[in-house]
Amino acid sequence: MKIKKEYIILALVIIALSAYLVMRSSDRTHYQLPDIPQAAAKEISRLQITKGKASIVLNKKDNKWYIAPDEFPADANKVKNMLNAIEKFTLTALVSESKNYNLYDLDEEKKINVKAWQGENLRRDVDLGKTASSFRHTFVRPAGDERVFHARGNFKNNFDFSVDDLRDKLVLALSPADIQLIRVIKDQLTLTFSKNQAPVVVDNTKAEKKSDPAPGAKKSAWQAADGRPVEETAVNQLLNAVSDLRCEKFINDRQKEDFTSPLFTLQLKGAQEYSLSIFAKTADKDTDFPAVSSGSNYPFLLSGSQVDRIMKDPLKIPSTK
Repeated sequence: MKIKKEYIILALVIIALSAYLVMRSSDRTHYQLPDIPQAAAKEISRLQITKGKASIVLNKKDNKWYIAPDEFPADANKVKNMLNAIEKFTLTALVSESKNYNLYDLDEEKKINVKAWQGENLRRDVDLGKTASSFRHTFVRPAGDERVFHARGNFKNNFDFSVDDLRDKLVLALSPADIQLIRVIKDQLTLTFSKNQAPVVVDNTKAEKKSDPAPGAKKSAWQAADGRPVEETAVNQLLNAVSDLRCEKFINDRQKEDFTSPLFTLQLKGAQEYSLSIFAKTADKDTDFPAVSSGSNYPFLLSGSQVDRIMKDPLKIPSTK
């Protein structure tokens, strides 16, 4: 009888523990994730990113993005990453209801607030905190909700930029194959190089003539103004150095017209005309050089290594013999 009583007590304990565990599990998951409206990247027309007292507004015009109020062109790749993060924004779990926002970098000093509009409709308004330890989620707080959630993905860095970070740093873009004339001005010396169509010499002594160019065929060749041939490799190095030229940063307190007497000027002609002028460093301790180009409305800085590649002594462009 005593053994039977002990079995009954044990069974009751097991039932009680099971009920506790079930209730505890139910309590953990008994919440509903907020309904997040859809926001298609291609339909977003305005963004606002706020961190502390700094706020950046970007507007879409003619499928391009500009930074207000100065209408600086924005870096297309960085804006694309923002829009992708906004479109794919998904809450996955409730993290905290304690309002201890500083634990998640969601306090006023560290959080990044992101707003996205489709026309006049606000489609996204959320505070971004730090990345979770797994690096697979970000702590977030949607507008109007005091709770902290996990959002899928590590994307806070996609929005953590200054205005200068977000500006499009492309200051000269051209196709080297399109260029037909190069003019270099340095130390009061002007050198001009042009591309001409030189006839191809056909070697009729070769056994396999099928691979030979047809008589009268021509290939491109560079030559100096006096007719001397110029090594194509040297010319290509110069053109490649400026074909997709991106600056270190822009100069905000001066205009292009404020810069005179360049150390080096490069003028290029193809289907369009291009120009780049490089000026003396503002101070000896500086490592960057001021410059202006036909591809930018604003003066900018080039790194010393960029200038070294571009400002090679034009007299050292070797001639073929």
